[in-house]
Amino acid sequence: MKCDLRLSRREFTTALAAATASQTLTCVGGEAPDPSSNWIDAHVHIWHPDTQRYPISQNFKPEDMQPPSFTQEELWSHCEPAGVTRVVLIQMSFYEYDHRYLSEVMQRYPKRFAGVSLIDWNQNDLKNEVKRHKRAGMRGFRMHSKGDASRWPSDPNVKLLWKLATEHDIAICPLINPEEIEVVDSLCRHFPQTKVVVDHFARIGVDGTLNENRINQLCQLAQHANTHVKASAFYALGKKQAPYRDLLPMLQRVTKAYGAERVMWASDCPFQVQSAHNYQSSIDLVQTHANFLSTQEKDDILRGTAERLFFS
Repeated sequence: MKCDLRLSRREFTTALAAATASQTLTCVGGEAPDPSSNWIDAHVHIWHPDTQRYPISQNFKPEDMQPPSFTQEELWSHCEPAGVTRVVLIQMSFYEYDHRYLSEVMQRYPKRFAGVSLIDWNQNDLKNEVKRHKRAGMRGFRMHSKGDASRWPSDPNVKLLWKLATEHDIAICPLINPEEIEVVDSLCRHFPQTKVVVDHFARIGVDGTLNENRINQLCQLAQHANTHVKASAFYALGKKQAPYRDLLPMLQRVTKAYGAERVMWASDCPFQVQSAHNYQSSIDLVQTHANFLSTQEKDDILRGTAERLFFS
């Protein structure tokens, strides 16, 4: 299945007109400010309530979209007060391989947004599909485990995807469960030059338990020099309560194993701003509560690592 990554001339003209007319994203539309003190959120999902203009996959229903809307305007109402000036957009599963909305936002604000796409690695023309994603400006491919990750290392299409990602300087971004860390380790051994970004601490703590053995496994992945970790989705890990201080030991161990230059903060919005959670408390875990980090290390985690990987 081919992904819809490009806008038609008419859609692009409409998008540009909307950007010019919009008053809600004035801070986004102009030149990017000096990034020396501005944070990057390395993992955000956006979607639009207009399912006629931006159709969702037949595998989802509109009621699956919770919250019903999280547009770039809604996102920026959280980012701007917190000092976040750039964002890595992760294709939302509702849209599957239709990247229409994500591509439109990236084209409208190229200095503000980078993109990580979903790609069907089982299609017949994977080489050209990877090239299309590259031309569309995508900087990463998300691999979402649905309980099938154990088959990835022996899947010839997965192997080809990792090979092509390396050739085109595109990061592989696995969303895995803790028991699947060994799968990523196996692939990293076979493809040591591939840039890898493990989402959400490999979901360690999603069951409420910060398992020491799993943290050890995640830290051992640091032996692969091109592997990185997102310190993210704090709302979903451990006690799942702000200010999330119970996650500090895991953050400290991961940072010690990888170095801050291979760890990046991300919110996983909109989920970080639902219920009793809020955006600022996610940043505060790194910026305010992680006293074991130096100023430079905090800057790497909150900005530098994501900048090098997704914006350079």
